[in-house]
Formats: sequence, C-alpha cells, structure tokens
Amino acid sequence: MGTAEENQTVVMEFILIGFRTIPELQGLLLLLFLAIYIATVVGNLLIVAIVVTDQHLHTPMYFFLVHLSCMEMCCTCTILPRMLATFLTNEYVISLNSCFLQYYFLNWMEASECCLLSAMSYDRYLAICKPLHYATRMNGKFCLQLAIGSWINGMAASTIVTAFLFHLIFCGPNEIDHFFCDLTPMMNLSCGDTSTLEIVTFILASIFTLPPFLLTVISYICIIATILGMPSATRRHKAFSTCSSHLIVVTLFYGSLIIVYVLPKNNIFRDLKKVFSFFYTVLTPIVNPLIYSLRNKNVKEAFAKAVSKYLSLMRDQRTHTNY
Repeated sequence: MGTAEENQTVVMEFILIGFRTIPELQGLLLLLFLAIYIATVVGNLLIVAIVVTDQHLHTPMYFFLVHLSCMEMCCTCTILPRMLATFLTNEYVISLNSCFLQYYFLNWMEASECCLLSAMSYDRYLAICKPLHYATRMNGKFCLQLAIGSWINGMAASTIVTAFLFHLIFCGPNEIDHFFCDLTPMMNLSCGDTSTLEIVTFILASIFTLPPFLLTVISYICIIATILGMPSATRRHKAFSTCSSHLIVVTLFYGSLIIVYVLPKNNIFRDLKKVFSFFYTVLTPIVNPLIYSLRNKNVKEAFAKAVSKYLSLMRDQRTHTNY
C-alpha cells in the first residue's frame, strides 16, 4: 500500500462533466454562453463607466454599484471563458491547481458580494429610515472602508477554505458532475477525511456570510416597515423605487445560494442545485446591469446623456473633417 503522499499525487486533474451529457446542444450552448459573456462584461463595464463619468451619480449607492459590477465581471470571467473553451475544444479536463484556483476566485467573489450587498442594504436603510443621519454616517471614508472591507473579508474566507481544500487527498474517481469547480463536488471526490474542512467552512460561513445576510434581512424588514408607514402614496412609491432594484438582486443572489448550499446532499437535488448554481454564477452577473439600468431613472438619464454627448462629438468631428 502507498502512503497518503503517494496517493495524493494519483489524481492530478479533474474532468468537469458540465454539459457533456447533452452533446446535441453544444453549438447552441456555445452561442448562448458567448452572448451572455459579452453582454455581462459590456453591461457591467457600462455601469462602471456611467457612474465614474457622471458627477450626479457620485453617491454611496452608485459607489457600491461600481464595486458590485466589478465583482460580477470577475465572477463571470472565472467561469465562462473556461466553459467556452470547453465547447470549442471538447476538452473537459482541468488540472488540480487550475480547479483550486477557479474555486478560490469564485468563492472570493461570492463572499465579497455577500458583504457588499449588506453594505448596500445598510445604505438604503439609512436613506429611507434615518434620512437626517444619512449624510453624516455614509460619508466617503466610511463607504470606502465598507467596500474595501468587503473585498478583504471575501479574500480572507476564500484563502482559508482553499488552503484546507488544497491539502485534501484525491486518489479515486476524478469526474466532477458540475460545470465549474465547487467545494461540495470536490470534497465528495476526496478519499481522505473532510471533517476538518466541513467544520472550517461552517465556521467561516457563520462569520463571513451569516452576519451580512442577517444584516441585509433586518435592513429590509425595517425599510419595508418604514415605507408601509408613510402616509403619502407618492412617498411610498418613491422610497420603494430607490431600493427595489437592490432588493431584486439580493433575492436572486441569496435565493439561489440558499437552495444550492442548504438543500440536502443527495442525488434527488443534484440537478436542481446545478441549475441554481448557474443562476448565481452566470445569470445574476448579467441580470444586475439590466435591473439597475432598466429600473433606475438616474442611470438611464446618465446613459442617454452620455450617448447624446458622444453623438454630438461625432457630428462635430465629421463637420470639422468636411471643412
């Protein structure tokens, strides 16, 4: 019998089954995911460009939105390019280190987004429930601390989990029944003891994920209670419109995460979990810019102003060239 160290080197790569089970749809899926990838990157880049260039959008809410868009782009770029390459080459093999790296960045973005969404919900809570204190509490320094803290917290949690994951022993089957490297499928393939990693993951989730989730829920309970208590229907509609986009994003993100990580680990829910994993890793990043652009009057006005300014510059340039 070999030692644990010898067994650990047996499996040096994984096979991501992903969508290999439906070969007749490979071409259609390639076009679909390519369109999603381009739309996600372009949409989130537009959000960043509009907020950065328009002085009227230099507020805490849009400052956080820029960071959210950056996280969504990072999440998309962690998964979709690999998927597109798989469709083009029919190569489903991913090295052990590449799998760990993909999980590290994806987990970093997920944990950071949890913290950032709670910061955004707190911003909306102050704006609606404590408007007189909003300007003093949500100052530039505090907003920057919340944003940087979100990135750092997510990185810390992901680094710790990935470090423990890196020391697991893989010496058996190497097929991951998923379209990306996720924690549970990889732990299922380990032939070593995963109890320590499960405990660490639970502790980190309790520290880095549960508090932001609870803060988000409590913030929106207070927000909804305050809105319902407003005597004016116009004020209620205006107040709800300022937080409805963020509420939709929070519901999509946390709803899919809860289904993926809370449902029992058995074959009955396996395919359902893969569907909802697709929601928070691929669909949510493309939905965010659509929600914030289509439902946000300020963003639409800023975009229209930017387009108008660009067309005006193009006309002036053509006129100057003709002369």
